[in-house]
Amino acid sequence: MYNLTYFQTFQHIKKIFSVWTRAIRIKFLLASVIAVSNGIAINYWKTGGFDFGYALLTYFGIICLHISVDLLNDYWDFKRGIDTNTKRTKYSGGTGVIPENLINSKMIYYAGIIFLILGGITGLYFVTIKGIIILILLTFAIISIYFYSSNIVNSGLGELFVAIKGCMIVLGSYYIQSNILDLSSICVGIILGLLSAVVLLVTAFPDYEADKKGGRRTLVIVAGKENSVKIFVTIITITYALIIGGSVLNIISIFSIIGLLSLPFAFRAAFKLKKYDDGSELVTGMANTIIYSRLCGILLAISFII
Repeated sequence: MYNLTYFQTFQHIKKIFSVWTRAIRIKFLLASVIAVSNGIAINYWKTGGFDFGYALLTYFGIICLHISVDLLNDYWDFKRGIDTNTKRTKYSGGTGVIPENLINSKMIYYAGIIFLILGGITGLYFVTIKGIIILILLTFAIISIYFYSSNIVNSGLGELFVAIKGCMIVLGSYYIQSNILDLSSICVGIILGLLSAVVLLVTAFPDYEADKKGGRRTLVIVAGKENSVKIFVTIITITYALIIGGSVLNIISIFSIIGLLSLPFAFRAAFKLKKYDDGSELVTGMANTIIYSRLCGILLAISFII
């Protein structure tokens, strides 16, 4: 009887853990981890070292903020009826934990607020020791996270805010280590911001009808699907231009050119995205976009450590 009860308890805990892991979209947290890693790696490239304690706290704070925006996004998409109308794929359509009654919507909302507070408290610690620059970045982050899914996405500026968020993570992570902002961190910040924005752009394609019905105005809705494909290609072009130009001009490491190894995935993503009316092709396009984005970001971080 004891063993049976223990086994049942273990299975219950395992199920709860699995559901919450799904809710926080753990695989998408890699984007923020990569952005923080780049900020820390740039400092290592310039100074030959980094503060391990500051690095751990930065990872913790940024991950908490990332989890917060994802949970609040699930909550507001459910409240607006978007999650009940969209067709979920492996990369889009929300987590489905609320529509499937796996977690109560209020529970998701409160968890999102708790993670926002945890990230905010971590940021406030750095404000006390690093000053106004971190305060500005933290204030923007908290306001944009809380209002992102309820207001910002209604204006068609979601992709822009995600790009700014990605850039600020790099800048903040670098500033915490170095106490300065320079052209290298700005260049890499823009690159990482664009890598994040392009993923959001692509994953909005399958949700076009549901988002439109729910009142969201993603870039795909504002610009149209055909123009969004062109914007996708333009963003990729700018990203690689920054990598090549930054490497040649010694703004970033010459080894950052290894970021071009992600090109095959970018080409494949663009090719598949042109067939946006074909569900299976679109899923393949999203998969390649995410691989391109993550691989390019990881290679950039590695280039500063070589």
